[in-house]
Amino acid sequence: MAATLCGRVLPKTGWLPLTESVRHGSKAVTRHRKPMHFLKQKLMAVTEYIPPKPIPPPGALSPTVRKTELESGLVILLKRELATVFRECKMIAVVQNNASSAEDMLLLKHRLYRHGITVKYFSNQVMRSFLPDSRYSNMQPLFIGPTVMFVSKEPKVKEMLKVLRSSPQMVLLGACIENTLLSREGILNYSRLPSMATVCGELVGGLALMTSQTVSQLRHHPAHLSALLQQYVEQPQSASTPEPAGRETASAMEEAAA
Repeated sequence: MAATLCGRVLPKTGWLPLTESVRHGSKAVTRHRKPMHFLKQKLMAVTEYIPPKPIPPPGALSPTVRKTELESGLVILLKRELATVFRECKMIAVVQNNASSAEDMLLLKHRLYRHGITVKYFSNQVMRSFLPDSRYSNMQPLFIGPTVMFVSKEPKVKEMLKVLRSSPQMVLLGACIENTLLSREGILNYSRLPSMATVCGELVGGLALMTSQTVSQLRHHPAHLSALLQQYVEQPQSASTPEPAGRETASAMEEAAA
């Protein structure tokens, strides 16, 4: 009986059922993920956490390489001309140009040229590249904004200040006079000094006065002694009092020698 039930319930080997069971009714509900809103995607991208990169140890850092720009041929030529100006000129004044017209500038050049002063134009870029490597590096703060240079082979400060009084738009900032850096107050004090000819004359006069005083002091004692001797010779010789006269003459000679 068990064999009969097993034979009916279990399918035989190689036997296929003629009918298949099909499920009817509601289907399984599967939730589909909705796409994120575009604005929310932007907000999430902006507020995304980015962890900091680990800092390497100090010894592992590679040395920084600075890029050096090659100077153009015009800049090299201007630097050579600038070096010649600083070498040959004893007065180099830096003046700020506050929007002076071309006519005023031409008139100023003509007035300065009468006294042997020349106006030179150099860009601040050329000046900043030349001054740090020279002994005039302390003049670098003067070259800010539109500036010009008044140069001359001899220090003619009085003439320059006299011409600048008629040009209020030109402001004197400083100057290098005989390898000495001076401010505006220093230039004014330098202009009040006497000229070299006057100083030389005073020096020669003082030396001559000292020499004449020395010569007069050296000649005083011999002249006094010779005058006393001449007076002794001219006095009448009296036979009655020879000794006192001799004693007076001896004492006078001792005083003259002293």
